[in-house]
Amino acid sequence: MRNKSYPSKPVFPFIFLFILTILFVEIAMAKNTKVSVDVGVVLDLDNKIGKIGLSCINLSLSDFYAKHSHYKTRLVLHARDSKNDVVGAAAAALDLLKNVEVKAIIGPATSMQANFVIELGEKVRVPIITFSASSPSLASTRSPYFFRATRSDSSQMNAISAIVKAFGWREAVPVYIDNEYGVGIIPYLTDSLQAVDTQVPYRSAISPFATDDQILKELLKLKAMQTRVFIVHMSLRLGSMLFTMAKKVGMMGKGYVWIMTDGVADFLNSMDYSVIESMQGVLGVKPYVPRSKSVENFRVQWKRKFHHDHPDLVDAELNIYGLWAYDATIALAMAIERVAGTMNFGFRKGNISSNSTDLETLGVSQIGPSLRQALSNTRFKGLTGDFLFINGQLNSSTFQIVNVDGNGDGARRVGFWVTGKGLVKRLKSATANTSKNSSSNNNSTTLSTIIWPGDTAPVPKGWEIPTNGKKLRIGVPVKEGFTQFVNVTRYPGTNASKVEGYCIDLFDAVVAELPYAVTYEYVPFANPDGNSAGTYNELIHHVSLRTFDAAVGDISIVANRSLEVDFTLPYMESGRVSMIVPIIDDESMKAWVFLKPLTWDLWVTSLVFFIFIGFVVWVLEHRINEDFRGPPSHQASTGFWFSFSTMVFAHREKVVSNLGRIVVIIWCFVGLILTQSYTASLSSFLTLQQFQPTFTTIDELIKKGDFVGYQNGSFVKETLKSLGFDESKLVPYKSAEDCDQLLSKGSKNGGVAAAFEGPTSIHLILAQNCSKYTLVEPASILEAPRWKNISNIQEFNTDGLGFAFPKGSPLVPDVSRAILKVTEGDKIKEIWGKWFGEMGTCPDRSNSVPSNRLGLNSFWGLFLIAGITSCLALIIYFGMFIYQNRGVLKPFDTRVSMRSRILDLLKIFNQKDFKSHAFKKSIVDDGSGITVPVMGEPSPSSNSINTDFHGEQGTPSAEDVYHNQNELTFCREEALFIEHSETSQGTFTAIELACENY
Repeated sequence: MRNKSYPSKPVFPFIFLFILTILFVEIAMAKNTKVSVDVGVVLDLDNKIGKIGLSCINLSLSDFYAKHSHYKTRLVLHARDSKNDVVGAAAAALDLLKNVEVKAIIGPATSMQANFVIELGEKVRVPIITFSASSPSLASTRSPYFFRATRSDSSQMNAISAIVKAFGWREAVPVYIDNEYGVGIIPYLTDSLQAVDTQVPYRSAISPFATDDQILKELLKLKAMQTRVFIVHMSLRLGSMLFTMAKKVGMMGKGYVWIMTDGVADFLNSMDYSVIESMQGVLGVKPYVPRSKSVENFRVQWKRKFHHDHPDLVDAELNIYGLWAYDATIALAMAIERVAGTMNFGFRKGNISSNSTDLETLGVSQIGPSLRQALSNTRFKGLTGDFLFINGQLNSSTFQIVNVDGNGDGARRVGFWVTGKGLVKRLKSATANTSKNSSSNNNSTTLSTIIWPGDTAPVPKGWEIPTNGKKLRIGVPVKEGFTQFVNVTRYPGTNASKVEGYCIDLFDAVVAELPYAVTYEYVPFANPDGNSAGTYNELIHHVSLRTFDAAVGDISIVANRSLEVDFTLPYMESGRVSMIVPIIDDESMKAWVFLKPLTWDLWVTSLVFFIFIGFVVWVLEHRINEDFRGPPSHQASTGFWFSFSTMVFAHREKVVSNLGRIVVIIWCFVGLILTQSYTASLSSFLTLQQFQPTFTTIDELIKKGDFVGYQNGSFVKETLKSLGFDESKLVPYKSAEDCDQLLSKGSKNGGVAAAFEGPTSIHLILAQNCSKYTLVEPASILEAPRWKNISNIQEFNTDGLGFAFPKGSPLVPDVSRAILKVTEGDKIKEIWGKWFGEMGTCPDRSNSVPSNRLGLNSFWGLFLIAGITSCLALIIYFGMFIYQNRGVLKPFDTRVSMRSRILDLLKIFNQKDFKSHAFKKSIVDDGSGITVPVMGEPSPSSNSINTDFHGEQGTPSAEDVYHNQNELTFCREEALFIEHSETSQGTFTAIELACENY
């Protein structure tokens, strides 16, 4: 039997399938392989905040990788407990960097712990990401590897200052924890408050380890002060102790204002009920996180897991720091995934010796620079909103303002603070109408109703005079003269002093009008020997230094003093510093008083214009007006007489030309203004002649180098120096009697030529010496060009007398209102009568002697108009004259010189213009019934020309022929004029015969 053979099966396809299977398995395994990246976490794991933060970090990673399961990297957390200690945080970070070689560290929790950890991170190029260290001082390290996933405490300072400004509080006291967290915020808080004109009179620093007794001692110190606005910035534990003790000492009642930062405000929901109850009425500022579904879902998720992991912490509540920890972890995971595969995740070790320290054995992360850059560029929508690092910081935009109700319900929101918009009641209104909100940010109505401490609704005024505190120290000047204002009497052998005077009684009356009690004492500004301790400016400076709580006396309100202190409204009239000068009693000077109304430049200008106007009128009228013709002396006198007589409108000469009439009308108007002004000024000088001062301007005193006086200690001394007086020429006086003696002696006999005094004391001096001195207000110095660039010339003006208080003193508004009540009532008259009685008054001298005479600067416009009008009239006249006689300047014979032509033109000007309407009837009868115009006799030159031409003297010269032709032409033109006029033919024939003589 034959065996069957079967074909063999190929082996190659099975081998190919086997290889493909192996490749697919390896690819699948490669895809499932994840790169583990070590990340350190440094937190205080023994307290509630640290545990909340760690739980949020773990939840963040589980949620992130559940959504991004395809990512190749996985963060592996290595948690270390900092044990709530700076050294513990540094040791934990050093352990993570040296032994684990973590690529980033999340933490530490506090600002104190963060400083050294940030330095370590920069050394090994490992990013340090904190979600709770908020001190602004950390930014000063300027480390590129430090990332703050929380908002800096400085960002909420603008919100706090906006609240203070909205309610008009002028002073606020920071109460802060005395460590880096608390101290770091003070410069930013102070600057922010000063920007809204709020002062910081005191800073209360409380140790982080303070006991109840130490806190109580500090609170009692605050209670003894005037300020009732306190800004609290401290940890939750210390803040709870502070408010509990404040409640016990009565500092949580009516009139107090407490504002807390987010250091306490963020944990209101987790505080004990007893602490919340003691915080009733406190305002808080904390970051605002918009409510969203994702936040609510995470809150439920976190609470379930946290209570499962920590069943003993049943009162724990999720806070803003937990949300920041969640978002910071996501940002880190995204950044690490972005750099994965591009860099080596290892550390590069340096040269290590047996003597190297732990810090020297640290390597450098090779992925550090790339990871830092990736973190800076990471941006996403997190639980807290848009998450983006700008220069390593989160951008701050909105804070919410909360008010603790004290009933166990925590706090209720009363408004928001939005960057660029300020305080707003609702966020919708802030985004809808920016301009409207910005205009109302300074108004407390931008917030909802606030319940203040003591369960009160009215806004506290922010300050109060403590009943158990020290008395206000009121500084008063010590002076020997003008004691009607302030008089300090020191009793020999004792330090006791009696202070009295008009200013003292007035201040007592003002304080009595205040709606609250104020205890105070007067303290003389004196040396131990009882003499004055300095000038008024030095007294004001001591008030600004708060050596005194106020200053009372005859203190003038001037600009440079207002830079140091706040003045109340003036209680005595404002005015200008004036000069007191002796009266001139010189009978010989009275004879020349008529020259004083006008200055010399105006006199000279007027005289020049009189001559000029006379000349102009003579030119315009000479050819056509018989009144302005005749011998030269007669013509000159007529011109001057006409011009001068217009001043009193006594001129009798008629003006026939239109141009002349225009000039005369303008000049008469100028003359009218000058005479009326002169009359008024002369009347004033004659009226006040008996009170004529020896000096009327400061310039006179400075040029002559005379001595001048001022009241000792007054601001007038600095004013006089600024005006150009040499200090050696300034003589102080202490009383009105001293001033009288100095003025009586005179500058050349050891006295002064003038005394400068303010508007208050000056009347006391004049009232006793009306017949000897007079008052001069040097108003002209403010208008003179040489005073224009003096910066402190305004010191010559004062705003009256007022009381001085330190800058930002809350007493100023109330005292000012009380001053108005006193000065508008009868009390002020009673006080005035007590100290000044029926003080004599000098006769009315129109309040002051005029210091300015009429000058050219007051009338140059009139002279300009008169001058321009006269010049234009001359130009028009000569233009017409030359045009009419153009044949004289352009003769047929070019051999005639220009000088001869001009002389002939002047001869024509000197002759009558018979073409003028003024001479149409100016004719004479020759006795035969024929009327001919009056012609001038032929000139000698024409006679000679005629003789030479018709006689035997030979051929005349070209110049003689030119003169003869000109005169013949003129004669025939006159005849032509007669021919076309209404005269008879016989008259024309007679004129032609007369012309033949030429």
